[in-house]
Amino acid sequence: MKSWSRNSTSGRRRTEGGTVPDNKKAAVLGSPIAHSLSPVLHRAAYDALGLTGWEYGRHEVDEAGLPAFMAGLDATWAGLSLTMPLKRAVIPLLDGISATASSVEAVNTVVLTADGRRLGDNTDIPGILAALRERGVERVERASVLGAGATASSALAALSRICDGEVTAYVRSAARADEMRGWGERLGVTVRTAPWDDAAEALTAPLTIATTPAGTTDALAAAVPGRPGTLFDVLYDPWPTALAAAWAARGGAVVGGLDLLVHQAVFQVEQMTGRAPAPLAAMRAAGEAALAAR
Repeated sequence: MKSWSRNSTSGRRRTEGGTVPDNKKAAVLGSPIAHSLSPVLHRAAYDALGLTGWEYGRHEVDEAGLPAFMAGLDATWAGLSLTMPLKRAVIPLLDGISATASSVEAVNTVVLTADGRRLGDNTDIPGILAALRERGVERVERASVLGAGATASSALAALSRICDGEVTAYVRSAARADEMRGWGERLGVTVRTAPWDDAAEALTAPLTIATTPAGTTDALAAAVPGRPGTLFDVLYDPWPTALAAAWAARGGAVVGGLDLLVHQAVFQVEQMTGRAPAPLAAMRAAGEAALAAR
C-alpha cells in the first residue's frame, strides 16, 4: 500500500484549476448506517458552498459488500465517508492511504481523484484535535482514555501530538490492555493500562476521553470530582450522557461527539470538494437541529 500526503501548505485537496465540478456524488457507508448524521452535515456544507448539483447519500454496506460497492464507483463520485465496520476493510481496496490513516490502520475518508485514484485518509484524528482546540485545549500534562476500541486508538494518535506525559487507558480485559499498550508503542505515547473497575480514577486527569458505547460510563457520573478538567465524550446520541451532564454541572469543560463529528466532516468536505474553509457553523447548526428533532 502506497502512502500519500496532502499539500503541506494547505493540507487540503483542490480540484484542477481551482474549480469545483457542477455535479458530484458522495456518501457515507457502514452497517448499521440509518442513524448517521453525515448526510445532514455534508448537505448543509454543499448548500452553504453553493454546490447545488452535489449529492450526498447513505448506503448500508458491510465488509462483505464493500468490494462490489467500490467496484461500482465511477467518475461521478467525489468521495466516501466510512464508519464501522469498514474503516480497516477498505484499506486493501485503495491506491494509497495517508500517514495519519496508516498510523492507526483506519480510514474514514476516501477521495476519488480526477485521475482515477482512490486515496484513504483519517479525519477523526485531526477532528479530535480541532474539537479540543476549539475548547482551548492545546496541550495537557497527562490524560485518560476510557475504552480500547478503534476510536480509542484514534484518541491515542491525537494525544501523541498534545500530551506531554502518560496516558492511562481503562479497559475490561488483558487482551485490550495489550492492544492499547501496542498502539502506544506504535504512536510514541507512554500508555499505562488499568482495569475498568478503577475507571473512576480516570476522571481526575486534566483530560479524559470517553470512547465507549452508550450507557457504559453512566455509573461514573457520581464520581466526577469537584473541580474536573476537560471531558471529551465521543457520543452524540443520546446527549448529554450522564457523565457529560454531571461533568458540566461541576463546572468542567465538555467536548461532545457532535463536535468531533462536525470537525472531522469539515476535513472531509474540504478534501472531497476542494473548497476551503468548509462552513463549520452551518454544519454544526444542521447537526444540532437534526439531533433536536430525533
